[in-house]
Amino acid sequence: MLSSTTALFSQKTSVKDIDRRVEELLAKMTLDEKIGQLTQLPGDISTGTDVAKDDLFSQIKAGKVGSVLSHTNFNNKIVMQRAAVGTRLGIPLIFGFDVIHGYKTIFPIPLAQAASWDMTLIQNIERIAAEEAAADGQNWTFSPMVDVTHDPRWGRIMEGAGEDPFLGSRVAEARVRGIQGDDLGKNNTLAACAKHYAAYGFTEGGRDYNTVDMSEQRLREMVLPPFEAAAKAGSATFMNAFNTLNGVPASMNKHLVTDILRGEWGWKGMVVSDWNSFGETIIHGAAADDTDASAKCLSAGSDMDMVGGTFQRGLQKALEAGRVTQAQIDEAVRRVLRLKFMLGLFDDPFRYLDPKHRDATLEKPEYRLAARDAAAKSMVLLKNDGGILPLTPSSPFKKITIVGPYTDSRSHKDYMSFWTLGLGSVEEYDTTKVVTPAMTLKSKLEEMGFEVTITEICLDAACNEKDLSVAMKATTSSDLTIVCLGERGIDCGESRSVSDLTLKGNQETILRIAARGNKPTVMVLFNSRPLVFPWAYDNVQGILVAWQPGFETGNALADVITGAVNPSGKLPVTFPRNVGQVPLYYNHQNTGRPQTQQGQMWTSGYLDSPADPAFPFGYGLSYTSFSYSNLRVSKAQAKVGETVEVSVNVTNTGSVAGEEVVQLYIHDLSADIARPVKELKGFEKIKLNPAESRTVTFKLTENDLSYWNNELKFKADPGKFKVFVGGNSRDVKEADFELVR
Repeated sequence: MLSSTTALFSQKTSVKDIDRRVEELLAKMTLDEKIGQLTQLPGDISTGTDVAKDDLFSQIKAGKVGSVLSHTNFNNKIVMQRAAVGTRLGIPLIFGFDVIHGYKTIFPIPLAQAASWDMTLIQNIERIAAEEAAADGQNWTFSPMVDVTHDPRWGRIMEGAGEDPFLGSRVAEARVRGIQGDDLGKNNTLAACAKHYAAYGFTEGGRDYNTVDMSEQRLREMVLPPFEAAAKAGSATFMNAFNTLNGVPASMNKHLVTDILRGEWGWKGMVVSDWNSFGETIIHGAAADDTDASAKCLSAGSDMDMVGGTFQRGLQKALEAGRVTQAQIDEAVRRVLRLKFMLGLFDDPFRYLDPKHRDATLEKPEYRLAARDAAAKSMVLLKNDGGILPLTPSSPFKKITIVGPYTDSRSHKDYMSFWTLGLGSVEEYDTTKVVTPAMTLKSKLEEMGFEVTITEICLDAACNEKDLSVAMKATTSSDLTIVCLGERGIDCGESRSVSDLTLKGNQETILRIAARGNKPTVMVLFNSRPLVFPWAYDNVQGILVAWQPGFETGNALADVITGAVNPSGKLPVTFPRNVGQVPLYYNHQNTGRPQTQQGQMWTSGYLDSPADPAFPFGYGLSYTSFSYSNLRVSKAQAKVGETVEVSVNVTNTGSVAGEEVVQLYIHDLSADIARPVKELKGFEKIKLNPAESRTVTFKLTENDLSYWNNELKFKADPGKFKVFVGGNSRDVKEADFELVR
């Protein structure tokens, strides 16, 4: 449990000195100035003669704004900051921005990063993103999103780490460390914001902003672990979720914010609403008006009002009505001021607004190299029948056709996502920043002696009869077809939920044309979520999940297709066979009547579909192969409180070097309540040369064996446990041990 602000924020200035300065400033503030510090507004200011009449600018000059978000004009930031520090008390603004998977250099989407299972890589991505954003005048990012979800229909699945709380916790820690660095007071760091607190990933029907209803036990086991990990890693801020949780909007949920976050975890940072989520408590029907909403959100422990203006209209009235106290307002203001001091903004309000530092930092060549490495290591090879990949000079093909809507797309932020806001709107974004597959894959393959034809069809991922005719003609004479399919970039992110997970716009028909006559075919999937592709699953020899890989899409894809990089990605989320299986996730509980084969009556399954997934959590192939042997547990019986070691030998049984993610799962066979059939409790990514072996050892502590029971006690029960070790959650070796008093 965290015990002090020091545990939360790395900062060379002593916490004691900051607290003294905060109290001195707070004592001078009027109520209007305090409410101003709790108010965040969006947008830009006018750059011409109208600047004096600009509403945002006027509010800044009047001390009624504590933070500005979603702002990209560097010079205007200087103007706004100058106006803020020219007010009576000179309190600087804090500029916030959604830095989701890169700032000026765009990396793979966060779900793809999680597929790397490489925490050093993820931390480095966030470090680069923070350096660029800070150099461009941003101080605070609304990231990382640490929501666990079991529903691929939810558009924001792309923004998190998938379905597992253990993997999600490790990713959350890495992202916070990368964003905030080792000293929040440096001018190349940002304040992180763990979001969306909490349970946003479990909205009903996969519909964004929708209702969540779950038990406290499930909340603590599935939802909260990554948030607690982010808090312990030092996340400077948290963000409320949009949703209700068991009927209570998260922004006014005292149990979440005060009891758990600030109470049980001892976290001392600042909580910001999501976009107008204070005001939306009224729409939910949980608050009567701005006064009621202000009272309930502030009393719950939330601090800053993003965009809605609810506090501006209602907080003073709530104070006058006795609904909140001056002490409650002061405590919220303290948290805002403390963050600004820790960022060094009071010592130098323009420390993030140095034009020379900006010019020297943005878009360095080494950032592009990191983006290329990250994209390649995030890709997941799902199928490779007959070793169709990699393509090398010895491959049995001469003529290759590359076809599909995502062969050379230059629209809709394809290969990226909705969240690449730092590049401007969809219409404005500079398409020359992205290396497409056509730009590099063709030349790489031609250098190796292949004849390569590029045919881009089905623009907007909608294939008409003419497109299909072109595909037929283009693939007729080829020996191998690489088909680039998937989703548009603008279909990935907030408010991008879908009800259908199949390939849109007749894209599957291209596969059928390319693979007619059992012709060798590779599907490269550019996606932000698990999709379903049953025909490809059965009929296409090679399937590579490339995700939305970012700027270096083409280079990274060429590296993987040609074997310059051996794919090592593993799925951080289950891929279902069809949308009717959703929600489908590996760490489910067993039923009293588990189905062992499709159609088996009186069991928990389907008549028309297998119950198991197309590809399980943790799955991913390599161009080499790995064997697992000699799984052993250090103790047949272990006392509660003792550490149990689990070891396994892993051998590269193939002909090339490769990386393997060794995964450890457990199953508690007889707890007070039913436990998941498997729970991830450890993983290690190792690199092995051909014929090389390594012993990988995991340590299971009492904490790893504990769970939240229905009395909300976190405990480990005596009894038998199974352990599973393997390269994914399905294909594992098993052993067991017993926990005793």
